[in-house]
Amino acid sequence: MGDVVVAGSGLPDAGLVRKWLDEAADAPADLPDEGYIALLGADGPELEELCRAADRLRRQAVGDVLTYAVNRNLDTAAVAGTGAPARARLTALVAEARELGATEICMQGPLPADTDDDYLALIETIAAAGPIHLHAFRVPELLDGAARRNLPLPDFLAAARAAGLGSVPGTAARILDDEVRARMLGGPDLPVRRWTEVIEAAHRAGLFSTSTMVYGHIETPAQQLAHLRLIAEIQDRTGGFHEFIAMPFTPGPVSPGVGALPGPTWRQTRAVHAVARLLLHGRIANIQAAWPKFGFDAALSLLRGGANDLGGLLLDGALAPDSFAEAGITLTTREVERAAHTLGRTVRQRTTGYADV
Repeated sequence: MGDVVVAGSGLPDAGLVRKWLDEAADAPADLPDEGYIALLGADGPELEELCRAADRLRRQAVGDVLTYAVNRNLDTAAVAGTGAPARARLTALVAEARELGATEICMQGPLPADTDDDYLALIETIAAAGPIHLHAFRVPELLDGAARRNLPLPDFLAAARAAGLGSVPGTAARILDDEVRARMLGGPDLPVRRWTEVIEAAHRAGLFSTSTMVYGHIETPAQQLAHLRLIAEIQDRTGGFHEFIAMPFTPGPVSPGVGALPGPTWRQTRAVHAVARLLLHGRIANIQAAWPKFGFDAALSLLRGGANDLGGLLLDGALAPDSFAEAGITLTTREVERAAHTLGRTVRQRTTGYADV
């Protein structure tokens, strides 16, 4: 019965969606593939019902609380450098972030291939300028760090944690499907198996992480579902994911084999967040509405449809405000408080690991 669709729309029949909405009421995390695929195609009144169901699960999982973190993002390449001036500049950036109230530095991106700097040295510099939580380095960068030190990955992860690394971003996941990943990059990408091995090794080393999915490009609903199921399986094995973040594909040219894509529709975005809340229920309590990707008002809508967290404020500061990709895109605590009031929720500043500040 899973192939019933509305002619010409590519979307499942409303009656089929309602059937799986009824099933999800009792077993939100235990539907078969065809159920979640139907829900990912929800539209109209059925989409509204799906979002209400996800919001009820949000309340059950975390209560009526809107959480956010105070953080500063840094691009690794923008702050790298082995000389004393570069180290002093990085120390000053961390100190400024702390003075502005940040509890987290988020650093992503590879070191330049021709630099003598390395990831452990950057970690040590930031830790010395702390105390502050360092959330840094995607899976490819962890592998690069181990290679630069000529260390087995577990030894590098242990050294990174000892140096002051607190957690790692679960980004560079894109869609966890090898064919999709290769097509998106126009060539080989880190295999899904290797990405999984590295993120699980980080969890075993005591480094918790986010989990992410970039959606709305060439992937199918079945591939979105397989991605979410793999995230759930990793969580069952390690318990290392503290949140899930769905990020929309940014329109633009991708590769010769794919061309230009428009990005996801708003219907897709709402359905993905709601289905993630259902499937990950009991495994990952926190679903983030990534406001820099959607805009603040749209993020509020997602917070009514399964999400509970706004992510970070993304402080700029006066020193090198252009030192990260989202420069100029910031939130204030007053805006977060207004959002919480609009939603009828209590606002709470959190740490990277969702503890109270």
